Amino acid sequence: MSSLKISVVITFLSLGLISCAQSGHSNSNISQDINDSTWSLKSDSFWKANLSPEQYEILRLKGTESPFSGKWLMHKDSGFYTCAACGNLLFRSDRKFDSECGWPSFDEEIEGNKIKTQIDNSHGMTRLEIMCARCGGHLGHLFDDGPTSTGKRYCVNSLSLNFLPADIHPKSPLYDTLTVGGGCFWCIEAVFEQVNGVVSVQSGYSGGNVPFPSYKDVCTGETKHAEVVQIVYEPSKISLDELFKIFFTVHDPTTPNRQGADEGTQYRSVIFYRDSVQLNTAKSIITDLTVSKVFEDNIVTEVVPFTVFYPADLTHQDYYDNNTNAPYCRMVIRPKLEKLEAVFKNRLKK
Repeated sequence: MSSLKISVVITFLSLGLISCAQSGHSNSNISQDINDSTWSLKSDSFWKANLSPEQYEILRLKGTESPFSGKWLMHKDSGFYTCAACGNLLFRSDRKFDSECGWPSFDEEIEGNKIKTQIDNSHGMTRLEIMCARCGGHLGHLFDDGPTSTGKRYCVNSLSLNFLPADIHPKSPLYDTLTVGGGCFWCIEAVFEQVNGVVSVQSGYSGGNVPFPSYKDVCTGETKHAEVVQIVYEPSKISLDELFKIFFTVHDPTTPNRQGADEGTQYRSVIFYRDSVQLNTAKSIITDLTVSKVFEDNIVTEVVPFTVFYPADLTHQDYYDNNTNAPYCRMVIRPKLEKLEAVFKNRLKK
């Protein structure tokens, strides 16, 4: 822990004080290799050749199958539901329930950011579309009216799914997801994009009471959301403990609702845990930091259950890479990256 203490002290010496709020047919021939990173690059002709016309309509053209017509609607076998296009594991059978809506419904996705979301304004409605995070295939929509403790209903087209019996499911997860907030998401995103083992980082909002908030909405503080980043990583390459050490090094966890000149509840220090492992690991490192007196003031980082993540619009994604010479990037984000390289050089991407 002494090395962490040194890294925290070094990093805090160069934290900037500028406010970011001022800126304004069957697919049996398709490979099932989970490590294939080219799925999002597959051509339209590839999908037409490897999907049935009905699957192509749903997965690639964002269609919807007729209600109460799907193969998996009343399916009750034990196992795992996968993306019909690329084989990505999406849902466990024990998270499936009968919502009487006419499509297979689940209250929780498999850990590891298997699913990505985006706002869908089609057909005169505003909904949260769910897609396979590996190949981008359309699955259905996510609603906040589920009957279980998650409060979620993943409404999925059967044609978007295949089924994998429980006895052939791989034992250890290849990917996992962490959602944290530590001030302006531009900063935290830029940091974790440099870390080896991190597959993707997406800026967005969690922890509020308003669905589909805009950046302007969140900046008022009235939605109660925090600016967060959703980090998909490979546990075989970087541990959860290491990610938390980086997190606590690149922001000040002792200033309530504030990072430098960025002030408001949206800038609070927070960890949204997805399971008991994330919860216990977060509590453990906070205890270690407190006992070691790394910080002069008390740690105020919230550790709360994850509910839903709303992605920010594209202007707030990869902000540092797209605005490297902007004043905020030069004066606030760049020093953080320099200290990250100095302290965690052996953990960074080449």
